Amino acid sequence: MGAAASLIAMALISGCATDGEGGPGTGGSEKLEFWGWATGYEKSVALWNATHPDTPVTFRTIPTGAKGGYEKMFSAVKAGNAPCLAQVGFESVPTFLAEGALEDIAPHAGDAEGEFSDFAWNQVSYGDQVFGIPVDVGPQALFYRKDVFAKFDLAPPATWAEFTAAAEKLRKADPSYSMTNFSTESYWFGGLVSQAGGKWFRTVGDSWRVGFDSPESKKVADYWQDLVDRELVRTDTPWSPEWLKGLSSGKTATAVGAVWMAGVLTENAKDSAGTWAVAPMPQWEKGGTAAGNEGGSTTAVLNGCRNAEKAAEFATWMSTDPKSLANLITVTGIYPAATSGRDLPEANKPVPYFGGQKIYDVFNDAAERTDPRWKWGPVMTQAGATFQDAFGKAVTDGSSFSGTLGRIQDKVVADYRVKGLSIAD
Repeated sequence: MGAAASLIAMALISGCATDGEGGPGTGGSEKLEFWGWATGYEKSVALWNATHPDTPVTFRTIPTGAKGGYEKMFSAVKAGNAPCLAQVGFESVPTFLAEGALEDIAPHAGDAEGEFSDFAWNQVSYGDQVFGIPVDVGPQALFYRKDVFAKFDLAPPATWAEFTAAAEKLRKADPSYSMTNFSTESYWFGGLVSQAGGKWFRTVGDSWRVGFDSPESKKVADYWQDLVDRELVRTDTPWSPEWLKGLSSGKTATAVGAVWMAGVLTENAKDSAGTWAVAPMPQWEKGGTAAGNEGGSTTAVLNGCRNAEKAAEFATWMSTDPKSLANLITVTGIYPAATSGRDLPEANKPVPYFGGQKIYDVFNDAAERTDPRWKWGPVMTQAGATFQDAFGKAVTDGSSFSGTLGRIQDKVVADYRVKGLSIAD
């Protein structure tokens, strides 16, 4: 058993049951309950039920994880009446492990590993243990306004230095425009750190090493500090009306974001259809190819499930079956973690909103170039809130971004110790 696996094993020893005789929340020996919130999941469940009548799955919609869904799952596990299956974001898998809330399905995963990218599988596996089947990933790219770029004679920047130069040119030509919006969200920033070769979490023996203040994190922070200080980018709160208005109006010329940003634009910037395009992420070095990842999720099997084998079978099917994937790509808007899903017509067709561009070609390349070694740490919901609060304050009062990373580091380490998690020096 690897270091990370040994770290969380103690939390998993009690309550594991994989005898295939039904269990809490399953409603019977061959019935499986599935909790989640993503639109379209219920249709994939219906597709499964149509071809697997002996093992029906019931999908139950609950609030999103950050809005109470995860706490609901934790409470159900502790009460012994949890469902077998749960939608869990990659960033929250270590938190579920620390809570003892996941079942090791390695004995039932078979050859599933070969169906997924190394990055995706690394998010659900620890040593020789497996705690879910990946559904989607969130490779990052650069969304940009073609009309704004044409108006100000800009080209999609190949490097971050070119991105700065374009921001300077745009600001000089018309101060009412900004190149992009700096985000205070930890997952966005983490994707950029990953692209720069950094890691926020590692394991050393049975301990966690936390690296929010790593050299790579400071490199990214210093870069954006310069843009913010010189007012070359906006600092609207992500998802606020001002943030959305900037994108819709074109006054914010680009968005650095994950593949799911396509859906955000389609739904919230309808009037700008046809003006957007997608380009690869700018690189730190000319000729580089690295990409970051922002988001992604798994279908996890919760601790106490007595139908773990069937639960793992369903989870694997949902993420790899062509009809299920076609539904999830079209309705849910995912970018599939299964490599076979990237060959489906639904993941390769021109997108009218983006002027007929085959934008998934860009994301396919990005997914292949995401550092597979990146992992999240426990209690990421709390760490993410710490990050966003600290960076929001730094933007408001003009304090050092690098110094802010140090304060985040100290707070997360302290929180880990309160949780009883061992910290490596």
